[in-house]
Amino acid sequence: MLKLLATTLAAAAFAVPAFAMGPDLGKPAPDFAATDTHGKPVKLSDLKGKLVVLEWSNHQCPYVRKHYGAGNMQKTQEAARALGVTWITIVSSAPGEQGHVNAAEANTLTAERNAKPHHVVLDPRGQIGRLYAARVTPHMFIVGTDGALLYKGAIDSIRSSRQSDIPNAKNYVAAALGEIKGGKPVADADTVAYGCTIHYKEGS
Repeated sequence: MLKLLATTLAAAAFAVPAFAMGPDLGKPAPDFAATDTHGKPVKLSDLKGKLVVLEWSNHQCPYVRKHYGAGNMQKTQEAARALGVTWITIVSSAPGEQGHVNAAEANTLTAERNAKPHHVVLDPRGQIGRLYAARVTPHMFIVGTDGALLYKGAIDSIRSSRQSDIPNAKNYVAAALGEIKGGKPVADADTVAYGCTIHYKEGS
């Protein structure tokens, strides 16, 4: 049973959907317009002048549970907020697939986990996810104040679902935000995201 679980997690962590490689670093991040789970409009181009973090999430994914269960994602969100960053959590799981939620369920999860995003956006047709070629959860992106993509990849450097690995890992997102705010280039700007494969709606 444990061997089967390990095999399943490994497949989830490294499987890659067959679509474009996503936006290039230093180029304009793909714009999108959506409505968050509280009915508020969210348009990326309206956030120019601010740093923006995009976090793809699936609450049933063990890799997402690793970071939320340990409070690591919440701490990263709080640190980002303290820097004036806008944090948007996106759920691209298709209806019937792991991690799919409606607005009320998403808001309950946010409250129960004491998460700190500014917006949670549901993307059940996968339109936003495909724009960014988001492949797994968590998959992270940082958009600069000028709208350019400054970071894409993993939340941290240890590709596991174990909470015990978090203290020994480099938090790529926190590090990148600190470097950007300090006027420095991002040392690790393009990393390999790990997690559960996002199951997109077919034919959309």
